[in-house]
Amino acid sequence: MIREVESSSSGRSTTILTTEAPGDEARLADAALKKGAQTIVVVGGDGTCSKVAQQILNARSQCAVALIPCGTGNDIAKTLGVYGAKPAEVLSLVARGKTARIDVGRADGHYFLNSCGFGFDSSVLEATQKVRFLKGDALYIYSALAQLFSYRGVDVTMDGAFRGKNLKILMAIASNGRSLGGAFRIAPTASVIDGKLDFCVFGDNNVWGRVRLFAGALRGSHLTLPGVSSKKAADLSLTFAANPAMEMDGELRLATSPTVRIECVQQALAVVAASGAPA
Repeated sequence: MIREVESSSSGRSTTILTTEAPGDEARLADAALKKGAQTIVVVGGDGTCSKVAQQILNARSQCAVALIPCGTGNDIAKTLGVYGAKPAEVLSLVARGKTARIDVGRADGHYFLNSCGFGFDSSVLEATQKVRFLKGDALYIYSALAQLFSYRGVDVTMDGAFRGKNLKILMAIASNGRSLGGAFRIAPTASVIDGKLDFCVFGDNNVWGRVRLFAGALRGSHLTLPGVSSKKAADLSLTFAANPAMEMDGELRLATSPTVRIECVQQALAVVAASGAPA
């Protein structure tokens, strides 16, 4: 559901727009923007919030995004400091009228607010779509554990911050926010206001090595493990043998080319955040 919230002092009414089918977020966000919305309050998870932000960014609008989290991972909510917040608390933040601007990532013609991942990451996301008996962090942890024993690494060539490395990797993640899949502290030093993305590359490993990486990522201590490389950079290009599957803000998509360029777009989006956030 998307709720357009406008100040009562302006004399304009509040409009509630409800999605009716998957992918309906774009249409409703466009409708809100055409009506002159100054803030769109998203009731949903990372995917819904990201799709609304996509339309705002495509329109080059100054409209801000607020989020009432009710998704699976809720990683964007953590960045905005509203993870676990009640609807009334988020609406109170909106009523104050204060916004901040955050960086966003862009890859393959699409924007992302939290993360863009390749390899194991996208495979885990695909696996979660087949599990019906779990929700929240447990869903991602269960799916990731199952993939540890069956996933095959992928060959990739990287240019930019990694200087033309050709590697077989378990996964590569471009992070704007610090968490992934709710439970994983995948980029513990990431910031949405530093003008850079945190790129983390995991070299492929045996099962025991993968278990160590899994446990480390839960605690945010994986960056010091063998085979893990992490760099802050404004952009990076990855080239695969074929068009890769990509995880973008909890949504799975297929890249349009074997080469994907990922870049940080500085201070691109206005957001409503809790005190002390975003960071």
